[in-house]
Amino acid sequence: MLYKSIALACLLLSAAPQGETLVTKQQFHADTFTTFGGSIINDVKIGYESYGKLNKQKDNAILITHYFSANSHAAGKYASDDPQAGYWDAIIGPGKAIDTDHYFVISVDSLVNLNANDPNTITTGPASINPDTGKPYGLSFPVVTIRDFVNIQKAVLESLGIKQLHGVVGASMGSMQAIDWAAAYPDWVPRMISVVGSGETDDWSSSLLEQWAIPIRLDPNWQQGDYYASSPPLEGLTAALMFITQAALSPEFFNQVASTSDIDHQSSQQAILQDIHQSPAIVRWLRERAQQRARLMDANHLLYLVRANQLFVAGHQGELAKGLQNVKAKSLFLPASNDLLLMPYLAKRAHQTLLALGKQSELIELEGNLGHLNGVSLISQQGDKIKQFLAQ
Repeated sequence: MLYKSIALACLLLSAAPQGETLVTKQQFHADTFTTFGGSIINDVKIGYESYGKLNKQKDNAILITHYFSANSHAAGKYASDDPQAGYWDAIIGPGKAIDTDHYFVISVDSLVNLNANDPNTITTGPASINPDTGKPYGLSFPVVTIRDFVNIQKAVLESLGIKQLHGVVGASMGSMQAIDWAAAYPDWVPRMISVVGSGETDDWSSSLLEQWAIPIRLDPNWQQGDYYASSPPLEGLTAALMFITQAALSPEFFNQVASTSDIDHQSSQQAILQDIHQSPAIVRWLRERAQQRARLMDANHLLYLVRANQLFVAGHQGELAKGLQNVKAKSLFLPASNDLLLMPYLAKRAHQTLLALGKQSELIELEGNLGHLNGVSLISQQGDKIKQFLAQ
């Protein structure tokens, strides 16, 4: 849940400063990985990026857990002429809120990462070759959960000799991973920051997620997930990304785009009056951006991410209070006041549950006109608080 900073908000508003840190994608390999559901995946490959240096004690690591449509590119650039830095470059780097002069910051590509066709993403999922058949997994790939994302991150950290984190910080789907880290491995996590997040997926959120899966399943090119030797379901994937983008932004932002961009609203209204095949200008704007993003993404991977989010409850013990009872971390929740995707009540429920269990927890609302994406593009407004919290 979610959503590549939908690079669109950053591109339109230039909210995050461009960093000069150059980073390299690295690869982790596991011969086998056992999922939370008990399935075994062979030959797992996952990408990760890091910023700063790991100290001799290996106790200065901060894990950044990414959102639904992102990958591990949280900060810096791959090359100095890249047009845009990683999605949280505003707060990750030398002297910034998550200060790489002091911390070793690491982020890991998720299993079933949405950006399966992006050369800067390394992931194992339905689009990967099943070593047992020599063909893409398709829907034979096992269902995975937020806990599986956490466990593959833990395997990466352990391969680097890390046995405890300084903290975990994540936005949206990354917030789910962050709080599940605190619940599943309490001795690893002394500090947890949840940005535009949730402690569980309730029925409303689960139904909203399903709206993203429906257009893919209805696309005739989907072929029950067996499309890798033919045309992919790009129309369905594009429609899903349109829904995701709108849900991740606010009405204020959409109305601002329509009034200040080069959208020809008046001509558009005349066109849709005369021809049912035409679309309103703002809809064309939304579709064009979704089409651009769809080329690097995989439809089956989106379905698997939807399911992982639908299955989520922190601790994975069936109910939130039970799942959070072993948490030892100090927690900081930063929901967005006008978030229509992971609405603030979800973060407040997790925060209040922790307080009721006698845990340490704070909550501060993010402001701004981006809705859910306040947690990505406008995160620097709470940079001082994040820096202070991590120093405690």
